[in-house]
Amino acid sequence: MMMTPAGLALFYGGLSRYKNLLNTYAMTFAAYCLASVVWVAWGYSLAFGTDKAGLVGGLDYLMLAGIGPDAMEGTIPQLVFVMFQMTFAGITLALVIGSVVDRLRFAAWIVFAVLWVSVVYAPVCHWAWGGGWMDAMGALDFAGGTVVHINAGVAGLVLAMVLGKRIGYGKEAMFPSSVALTALGAALLWFGWFGFNAGSQLAADGLAGSAFMVTNTSAAMGALAWMFAEWGAEKKPTLLGLASGAVSGLVGITPAAGFVGLGGALVIGAVAGLLGFLFVAKLKHKLGYDDSLDAFGVHGICGIWGALATGIFANPAVNPDGVGLLYGNPMQVWIQFVSVIGTAAYAAVATLVVIGVTRLVVGPLRIDAESEVTGLDGAFHGERAFEIQA
Repeated sequence: MMMTPAGLALFYGGLSRYKNLLNTYAMTFAAYCLASVVWVAWGYSLAFGTDKAGLVGGLDYLMLAGIGPDAMEGTIPQLVFVMFQMTFAGITLALVIGSVVDRLRFAAWIVFAVLWVSVVYAPVCHWAWGGGWMDAMGALDFAGGTVVHINAGVAGLVLAMVLGKRIGYGKEAMFPSSVALTALGAALLWFGWFGFNAGSQLAADGLAGSAFMVTNTSAAMGALAWMFAEWGAEKKPTLLGLASGAVSGLVGITPAAGFVGLGGALVIGAVAGLLGFLFVAKLKHKLGYDDSLDAFGVHGICGIWGALATGIFANPAVNPDGVGLLYGNPMQVWIQFVSVIGTAAYAAVATLVVIGVTRLVVGPLRIDAESEVTGLDGAFHGERAFEIQA
């Protein structure tokens, strides 16, 4: 939970412009609240209810029906499992907002959020973790490479392209409001990620300890890789680059955390940091899309790398349930590739459908030009993050 209304909200808030810091924080905070309610009402059932043709869960657990205090999920209370999975839904939804800050109407975000968790997140979660088709084909996703990062990254990119570029994008400087807040948010995300990855073992055992260790290692390598790449290319190593590289490394290791050892973690983190820097600092501008806070460049791209890398580096000595290319199972890379394509394609198409329905409910998705120029903190919320002295 600390990862979303605290860590991610600070990370995204600091990256946004000063006039939209509170709006960015509010949409992240609201995402966690909305996902919390949707999840216990019907989201958990769609994700973990009785399998329907490998595509979605049934309505067995509507309003958590039949899940009492004594119900167990493996060795832990099922209600604890529901809460743990709810935090995944919350952060996945909140990640999407990073692509479209500065220009999305708050009312549109509320409707989009409810629909997206229901129509996009819950089915993909079922595919990987609830007995769906990806689970059945043997796809490896320990803690959310496809479910969380590819899903959110692609959805954010689609939403950003539908909304269009921000006013002044590419023509005027759009400085972060506070790199210090972003770095603090990254640190909170890093710490929370230990629960995200190691906690996915649902036990305090040796495999959880291994996931804990490789998560930290990959994050550190991602931070260093981004820092040195930026240092070489731009002649200055920035704190923002370090923070972004750490998150890239965390994204990359997420699907692999319970399947790879130290060597795999070092490579996954290093490549994730380099890929993140390449897309954010170089390719995004050449490709011409306006992903405000680089949700696709970091989460989408590094999530794809992490999912494929799991198929390469999965080590049976770490976890006998995962055998990758380097240990004699090249088919695992193909399985991972299919899971990536399936997730990305569904996230893109289903997000477009959610966007269409959202427009029918609340009208235009984008804020008016005057509010975009003056800033949403004051225009919509009637607040401001900083007291600016004359």
